[in-house]
Amino acid sequence: MIDFGFDKIALIGAVALIVIGPEKLPKVARTIGHMFGKAQRYVADVKAEVNRSIELDELKKMRTQFEDAARNVEQTVRSEVNDAKSAFDNDWAGATAGLSDGTSDGSSSYEPLASPPPSYTRPKKNWRLKKGATPQWYKQRQGIRTKAQSGAARVARFRPPGLKAPR
Repeated sequence: MIDFGFDKIALIGAVALIVIGPEKLPKVARTIGHMFGKAQRYVADVKAEVNRSIELDELKKMRTQFEDAARNVEQTVRSEVNDAKSAFDNDWAGATAGLSDGTSDGSSSYEPLASPPPSYTRPKKNWRLKKGATPQWYKQRQGIRTKAQSGAARVARFRPPGLKAPR
């Protein structure tokens, strides 16, 4: 990049003062400053866009590497599970081959369960009802309202007994 020292900047300023004149020099300098600022912002935006695209490419590469590693782990686990299952089945068949209770048809002596266990049913609760953590007895002792009441019902409730409601 171009290296500007103090002496070069002073020389450029003196030439600009002679060529442009002292009346127009501040306006020209301001305009050049605005253009220089716009150019710097444009260069910074281009750099940021290039950096984003490079990071995006790196992230895509990392994602493909991660997916490949996950596939390899999945295949390894699947093969190990299949090996363990086949070994267990062979051992189970060998262990149960000599067992029989003397029946001629080869059926086992145990009976399967007559019915499957009961399935889970969620408790019957009114999910719309909000329940606070404060116990009812505490609310009653402190005089806290536990039931919502409309404004008209509240006025009627606390109206002195001798007054009638206006119509």
